[in-house]
Amino acid sequence: MLDRWISTRNETTAIARGGWLDAIRFIVALLIILHHFQAAGPIALAEGLHPAFEHTGFLLTNLFIIDSGYVLMRLYSRSLAAGDVSPGEFLTRRVLRVVPAHLMMGLALVALVVGSAAIGLAPRNPEWFDWGQLPAQLGLVQAFGISGGLGWNAPTWSISALIGCYLAFPWIVRSCARLGPWTWLVLGIALYLMANELARALLGYPVYQMPMKFGFFRALPLFFLGMALAAFAHRVWIHPGLARWVGVLATVGLVALQFYGKNALPSLVMISLIILAAGAIPVRRPSRLIERAALVSFSMFISNEVVRIAWFGVANVAIARLNLSEPVQWALWFAGVGMAVAFAFAFHHMVDGPLQDWLKARTRHRSPAPKKAVRSAYA
Repeated sequence: MLDRWISTRNETTAIARGGWLDAIRFIVALLIILHHFQAAGPIALAEGLHPAFEHTGFLLTNLFIIDSGYVLMRLYSRSLAAGDVSPGEFLTRRVLRVVPAHLMMGLALVALVVGSAAIGLAPRNPEWFDWGQLPAQLGLVQAFGISGGLGWNAPTWSISALIGCYLAFPWIVRSCARLGPWTWLVLGIALYLMANELARALLGYPVYQMPMKFGFFRALPLFFLGMALAAFAHRVWIHPGLARWVGVLATVGLVALQFYGKNALPSLVMISLIILAAGAIPVRRPSRLIERAALVSFSMFISNEVVRIAWFGVANVAIARLNLSEPVQWALWFAGVGMAVAFAFAFHHMVDGPLQDWLKARTRHRSPAPKKAVRSAYA
């Protein structure tokens, strides 16, 4: 009876673009924008609507990291285990995927701060632009115990942490290549729980509350959990009907949990079920719109803080000088969110996308790239 719903004898669902995994990618990027913008309105959304707007930031980051481990495991585990892609080639691909856009946004923010100062507009929060924090952040080493995670384009700490995960990824794949799917799953859950308890015992707080300068140690257990979910999905078929129900119920559960506090571990269970379910649902009719939206998700993540600083730098001056009413201020807030999304689409299609195509054409000489249907636009 159980084989009807979960089986190791059926062929598992292939990962593909234009389906639920892509939709999740875009939704998370959009929610991250809302989280970063929530305090910039006339009334912070966490105060005016619900505290969840403030504390869900760590959950969205968790989902982003787990999803990254899941997708990369589905794309690269077999080619790495077989030696078709070397650890160096894998790391080069991943670094080239994230570093150019990161540097462009970082330097754009520097130009914005310097240019504003030149015309006499000082930032409202100058502590966010401490020049001593900038070198480590531009070098993406701020998640390894080095000061540099505060201010500027602060969310890039997670990109820094993921680079550490990229370094570990090929060696984890090869070391665990012979593990069975259930062993992978148990190991992924157990290692996260161990890391969580170890952080509590040594530091006095759970792993998800570790400071940004220790971001790698926060991210690695989550990334490995995503890898474990993917290893399970590689070899265990889940009935699409069951996957749909699990995905819906887990989404409802995740949203409901946020009304009653952080609920970090139960929320992590819901996130894991959502990703596992999304990967088990076949993409029979790929949506070009969802695919395009997902391709822009990295640009949304890497650029939204820069857009927020620029937009509200101008908007706050206008509000103060023109004494704009609260409805107008809210209109400016909504326009800012729309600007962040529009800028990300423009940046991807006009800058980052063409640059990535150019880099791929010059770096992938020896080993085959992942299939076009699943090309690694995932960060």
